[in-house]
Amino acid sequence: MSRLIPAAERIVRARELIQKARDLPVPAGAGKYDLTYIAQVKDLLQQARDMVKFISYQPSASAEMKNEVKKIFAEADQANQEILH
Repeated sequence: MSRLIPAAERIVRARELIQKARDLPVPAGAGKYDLTYIAQVKDLLQQARDMVKFISYQPSASAEMKNEVKKIFAEADQANQEILH
């Protein structure tokens, strides 16, 4: 059975995934239009969203936690725009 990851740790891990997507090196050949690069960036950002998407539905989640989840979704969207567009 897998262990349960606390909400605070999920938020930290999601931010690390977003940073990892930003730090991903752009390939020399096709640049940011390389399909493998695009897939890797989108996968990391989706992992970050998936990491926190159910926190706001937990009854034990505070209003501050719910705001952090909203911020992570906004950060992931902003990172997507900055990296790929």
